[in-house]
This record gives sequence, structure tokens and C-alpha cells, in this order.
Amino acid sequence: MTSILVMCTGNICRSPMAEGLLRDGLRARFDDAAPTVSSAGTAGLEGNPAMAESVKAAAELGSDISAHRARALTRSMPQEADLVICMAAEHRDDVIRLANDAAATTFTLKELVRLLDQLPPVFDGEPDDLVDRVAEAQAERSGGFAGNPHDEDVVDPLGMPLESYRAIAWELDQWIGRLLNGLYGPAAVPEASGEG
Repeated sequence: MTSILVMCTGNICRSPMAEGLLRDGLRARFDDAAPTVSSAGTAGLEGNPAMAESVKAAAELGSDISAHRARALTRSMPQEADLVICMAAEHRDDVIRLANDAAATTFTLKELVRLLDQLPPVFDGEPDDLVDRVAEAQAERSGGFAGNPHDEDVVDPLGMPLESYRAIAWELDQWIGRLLNGLYGPAAVPEASGEG
């Protein structure tokens, strides 16, 4: 089974929301065969719950992250993941410094989406396609695609009001939707029952 690690600083604001939204999106597509999703922080506040504002903002988008507990990044986490998605360039750089052998599978969320946008589209993707698509994105990055380095980060809402958390959750939801389409193709539309 493939796995995805989501990274931010404290693992109590952005990454729990992104983890929950991504997990839900993958389960909606692949059910029990979905890649596993976890998160951690470069300065993880080990065992702390997600911020109440993150829990509320994620819940408003249909994702329950109330059971989340923060984890501090270890060297083995990115080494064992098939994809590491960072909320900001500083997190990507921290992961690569800690585990250089994970550099080819470590991206910011926005960087990865923009790289996938450059690739031929996928249709009817399967969970295991993750590894190939990540490798294709890395090849595109190695070829010199710079994306938009001035807009790589998802803003840290820590200390901001609930409205800021809502805005970040909505932004994450939009980028994760694009990510899933880039990795696996458009989600299947349920067939109409024909009754009525």
C-alpha cells in the first residue's frame, strides 16, 4: 500500500487539515485501497491535539480531525513515504536536510500540483499510480520547471481568528482537489439510477 506524509511546523494547524482532507478525498475514490495518509511537524508538538479552529474549519468541509495528535518529524518518516507533501518551502528544505534520500519524493503542495499540471493527464488512475506520478513530477522538476517560487507556501494560521483557518482550509481543499486530479485523473461521476 502506498503512503503519503503531510508536513508543516507544529502539526497542529495546516497539516492536520490537509491530512484529513486528503485522506477523505482518497477514500472517496479508492475506499479501503486508498494510500495511507499521515502528518508530522518539523517542530512537532508531540501529542498535542489539532487547534480547535483547525478542527472546526475542517469539519465545515466534512473532515473530522478531532482525534488528531501531533507528531514530531523523524528521519524514517519521509524515507518510508512514497510522497511527502509540505505546506511551505521551509518544510520541504527541512525534510531534505534530515533525509536527503527523500528529496525526489518531497514537494510543497503547490509545487507538486503545478508540476502535475505540466504532465499528460491521467484517466482512471489506481492507488499504486502514485509512485509513477511522483517520479514523473520529479523528472519534470529536474528538467528545470520552476513553477512559481514566490507562491509555494500555504500561510500558517496559528494565532489568527477562525476566519483565517476557514480560508486556509478552503485553500487546502482546492489544491488537494487539483492534486488528486493530477495524480489519478478526474473523479468518477456516479451513474444516475435511471429511476424517477
